[in-house]
Amino acid sequence: MKIKTADRLNIVSEYYFSRKLKEIASLREKGFDIINLGIGSPDMAPSGEVISVLTNESKKSENHAYQSYAGISALREAYAEWYLNFFGVSLKAENEILPLMGSKEGIMHISMAFLNPEDEVLVPNPGYPAYAAVAKLLGAKVRYFDLVAENNWIPDLDTLEKTDLSNVKLMWVNYPNMPTGTRASKKLFETLIDFGHSHNILIINDNPYSFILNEEQLSLLSVPEAKEIALELNSLSKSHNMAGWRLGMLAGHSEYVRAVLQVKSNMDSGMFKPLQLAAVEALQQPQSWYRQLNEIYRERRKVAFEILNVLQCDFDKNQVGMFVWAKSLKIVRVRSNSQILL
Repeated sequence: MKIKTADRLNIVSEYYFSRKLKEIASLREKGFDIINLGIGSPDMAPSGEVISVLTNESKKSENHAYQSYAGISALREAYAEWYLNFFGVSLKAENEILPLMGSKEGIMHISMAFLNPEDEVLVPNPGYPAYAAVAKLLGAKVRYFDLVAENNWIPDLDTLEKTDLSNVKLMWVNYPNMPTGTRASKKLFETLIDFGHSHNILIINDNPYSFILNEEQLSLLSVPEAKEIALELNSLSKSHNMAGWRLGMLAGHSEYVRAVLQVKSNMDSGMFKPLQLAAVEALQQPQSWYRQLNEIYRERRKVAFEILNVLQCDFDKNQVGMFVWAKSLKIVRVRSNSQILL
């Protein structure tokens, strides 16, 4: 290339799943029947009512104009009611909720709003690759903290507190956890909030899996005084089969939300109104929606467990979420002329 790319591209690669999806497409073109065990993308549709709202509202000419950078009030109010009904958290719709084009963009916006070059970010290992990638793009320093089976896949905060945390600005957590399937707990969230207050670290919980094979919805913001030191991301991608619709949210203290909006408003021009109205409908789905969805996932998980038993893997049958986390106890070679597992 005649024009040299920015130096930041030397410290990150193309997103892992972007590269993997290209690999899968290439193999399918060659005639292989691929079972994709990578990115957690629902293969079912949202409710019929949600699709009807999108269809009907898209026919109205007035709905094709630019929209508010902070989302329509009906959507913010629907998110607030959803959080109150399912998480027991009271949020002010006018300034403690920010609708997002998927929670993934929130990772970038939060990081841009709070991180300076050389600030440190605590990132879980294993964990979502975007946490570290975004920090690196902004010139921040990534400090991984290990999640291990011996500690039930939760952060070892005692060990972290023995290190120098003076330059740490943010900490990413994700409960219910991806990929380990570890449940959220009130005790864990209380401990995290205490940790954030003690060291002046903003704790962000990425919470898109709370409805999948999980009977108890918990929010980090349910802990007293959490809003002073914490934010939470959520999404309709998994809970409502709307991954491609790009509908997420950020919740927290109004001052933190305003800071993120300051970044976001310089990067997009609002979300298509019919999408927002469809999200309002999705958030009003009854408990039966989640029960029916989980009945399907429960049957699929049984099959996954059977496969892992055949492969002689060790796993926790009580894990929640969209993934099954397992440890191979021996090397098993599988040969097939028609399928490749990725």
